[in-house]
Amino acid sequence: MDFKNKTAFITGAGRGLGAAFAVVLSDLGAQVILSGRNMENLTVMAEHIKARNGTRPEVIHMDLSDPGEVTRTAKVMRDRMEKLDILVNNAAQWLPGGLNDHDAHDIVTTITAAVTGTLLLTRGLLPPLERSGAGDILNIVSISGLPNIRLLGSSVAYLAAKHGQTGMTDGLRQELRGRPVRVTGIYPSYIEDVSPLDAEAWNAPGKKGWETNRDVVEASLYAISRPRHVTLASIVFDPDEGGFNGP
Repeated sequence: MDFKNKTAFITGAGRGLGAAFAVVLSDLGAQVILSGRNMENLTVMAEHIKARNGTRPEVIHMDLSDPGEVTRTAKVMRDRMEKLDILVNNAAQWLPGGLNDHDAHDIVTTITAAVTGTLLLTRGLLPPLERSGAGDILNIVSISGLPNIRLLGSSVAYLAAKHGQTGMTDGLRQELRGRPVRVTGIYPSYIEDVSPLDAEAWNAPGKKGWETNRDVVEASLYAISRPRHVTLASIVFDPDEGGFNGP
């Protein structure tokens, strides 16, 4: 896969899956823009990518649970970007536990960041995605966004947030039909956090019943490298090697 001359905006890019997307896309020639809440993590990752590929990515502080900050950031990016080819909506706040284990703030920020903030960012960045002529939106959801799924340790708020992302993904796909922007929903299950900066871990087989960051990144990039008449609308990872029994 060759992503030269492509620009990618990645949320939650300071660590984990978002950072893996950033490194791999940069390795494949893309100009990457890293966003997230933790500027220290973003800066460290940007320096790793610069040391690896010679170009330091732009880093942007953005808290998806703050609609005002998201709207302002999207406007600034929209006004100055000639085009945007790939938007990776990866950032999400994991919230485990029972309904009474969390206060109102935890519940609101979990749902707001995953749904409202992500939707506002996507809406704001649609113009440069369309100007690309071949834009792609990757929404990293979770099997927790599928119907009749077990809680699997997550909270009701997290499940609600992920179901909201599923609805957002389906709605965007319908609204953007006939326009030069594809939408793909990615539904990982249990993810083993490995980094492309650690070649040994990156190339090692994952634990039974789990996928790795590499699996998710490679499946996602496969989807957006298809010809434009092909849309892989949903990619669901099966954590049970051929017999997913989650619902």
